[in-house]
Amino acid sequence: MRALYIGRFQPYHNGHHAVIKEIASQFDEVVIVIGSAQKSHELDDPFTAGERYLMISKSLRDDGISNYYIVPVIDINRNAVWVSHVESLIPPVNVVFTNNALVERLFRERGYEVRKPPLFNRHEYSGTEIRRRMLAGEAWEDLVPGAVVEVIKEIDGVGRLRDLARTDTFK
Repeated sequence: MRALYIGRFQPYHNGHHAVIKEIASQFDEVVIVIGSAQKSHELDDPFTAGERYLMISKSLRDDGISNYYIVPVIDINRNAVWVSHVESLIPPVNVVFTNNALVERLFRERGYEVRKPPLFNRHEYSGTEIRRRMLAGEAWEDLVPGAVVEVIKEIDGVGRLRDLARTDTFK
């Protein structure tokens, strides 16, 4: 059986990693969709789809997980046909894992079994919290797999985020 897990992964963190490890242990294959793949260089979406792909694939490889596919999917901004759009880009799946109410509803309406993955320390394992810590100069590295730290350092992701947070207004 094949499962689907969808996220923005801005950045990929230990919560995502724990969920995917759990799904990968229960299913033959996991299809990981990088949502909003067209977005990057924004405060809420600082990393490119390729960078997110590296974060995920290197983290899973480091843990010896190989039963997955990663598929970047751009937004089409039409909820009524979004599931069809995703279906056109991925192999067939049996189960969808999501905690997003809209994603859950859209896939259920198309007849999919939808399960809620467990949440792992959701307060800290949150892209919003990790980006906040990066901007504030606080420790964030312990909230992501080591491979993610390496990718973010390689691309100067913290510097990018800080540049994005600057304004051109005078006070």
